Amino acid sequence: RVPVVDVQSDNFTELWPSMVLALRTATFVAVDTRPLPLVPACRGSGGHRGSAGRWDSTHPRSVGWPLAFSAAPCDRYPCIALHALLLQSENTYLCQIYNLTLLCMEDYIVEPQSVQFLVQHGFDFNKQYSQGIPYHKGNDKGNENQSQSVRTFFLELIRAKKPLVLHNGLIDLVFLYQCFYAHLPDSLGTFTADLSEMFPAGIYDTKYASEFETRFVASYLEYAYKKCKRENCKLKDSSGQHLTVEFCNYPANMSRYIDYRHCSLEEESHSVEAGNKVPVCEKFSAYGWCPKGVKCPQSHNIDLIIDEDDKLWEEKRKKRKHKWKRRKNTEEPAKAFEQESSGKEVELAQNGEEGPPRKQSCFEPAAATEVAEITPNSGGRPLENSMDTEPETEAACAAEEQKETHGPPSQGGTHRAGFDAFMTGYIMAYVWMLKKGKNTDTGAEPWLPDCHNKLYLSGKSVPLQIVKSLFSKSSKAHSQKMKLAWASG
Repeated sequence: RVPVVDVQSDNFTELWPSMVLALRTATFVAVDTRPLPLVPACRGSGGHRGSAGRWDSTHPRSVGWPLAFSAAPCDRYPCIALHALLLQSENTYLCQIYNLTLLCMEDYIVEPQSVQFLVQHGFDFNKQYSQGIPYHKGNDKGNENQSQSVRTFFLELIRAKKPLVLHNGLIDLVFLYQCFYAHLPDSLGTFTADLSEMFPAGIYDTKYASEFETRFVASYLEYAYKKCKRENCKLKDSSGQHLTVEFCNYPANMSRYIDYRHCSLEEESHSVEAGNKVPVCEKFSAYGWCPKGVKCPQSHNIDLIIDEDDKLWEEKRKKRKHKWKRRKNTEEPAKAFEQESSGKEVELAQNGEEGPPRKQSCFEPAAATEVAEITPNSGGRPLENSMDTEPETEAACAAEEQKETHGPPSQGGTHRAGFDAFMTGYIMAYVWMLKKGKNTDTGAEPWLPDCHNKLYLSGKSVPLQIVKSLFSKSSKAHSQKMKLAWASG
């Protein structure tokens, strides 16, 4: 069971010391602001493709923002979740998860699809409006640093100087900056310059890590988490180096604040009788969301999706291996291989194409494409390409899952208060374990160099670098906030 401490206006002061202590003692901190899967296209965006254009369309002062985003991003993020992980021993973490229910004190317009999504995933709007922790956007009003507020708590996060971990975190960072720090800068360069100084230990994006480091077939949060959990269980069963998570034993007087999410960290069998088979929703399988939502007659079960992907990968691996051996035996001219580096030779021979293989596109061409996975025992070889073969669309639907959800096959998932932050932290801890191996002496190097200050950009092959450019200056509001943070710290 994963315990999530629910923080509201009536217990915020009581839990403040434990939350601050968790920040200061953590190895890294994972934050999730409950982003929604359905994001309308910004009107008048002009088809921006660069990072600067993306910032222009994301900025709330952009002329092209639709009415649903007029208070953006406040109306889209009714809560944030904090996951502090303390490394107790090698690959063993003590996890503390806090879910803060927020209430924006400024007028805003809600988006019906967003509200429906939150309600379907258990969000209680009655509790938000009656017990939500109040906050406001933009710069400080008066001497707010002396009070215990969400804005002051964000300063504590900055003071802690811990690595900050998010999943697909650009919009999350925009929200955190605008609602708890200061008005957004007018340029992307200034924004990244401010972030690089706010979080000197680095910002890490698990979506980027899932696509470009572990090379998973899909990189949406629940898929990446369950894939990491499954691979970690394999390592544990083989007596290999594996990740272990532990949780605090909370006193009885805190039981009313804690919501437990049942999620075994060891993979359970979900094989069922042939008569219970339900087709997997290909749209959900590829992108982690489906326009039909819970009304979709097909399965959104992540375990079944991973089973299907693993089965397809194994079939493709055998086919490519056989083709590679046959090609090698024919002794083709060496010139075809001399044009590529030695690392590319194996990749081309195994995949039969250049670049990372991608999961089959089953939705819109403009949608974010997913890249394949390198498993721990694959010797660094990418998964085989699945673009030329239709994946199996029929898989067993676990009876246990159906009993838990009491709904149609599409219903399910683990999007609950605080649990997204736990999944984000778990993914990063697993990736760090794989990257550092048995080497525990990281020295003065960044905590995870390959993912350090790199934010995933949808549809882009390169990340957004969180660095201070020689041509960009920090914003005045940020400079004032930094002086305030260290003067009052």
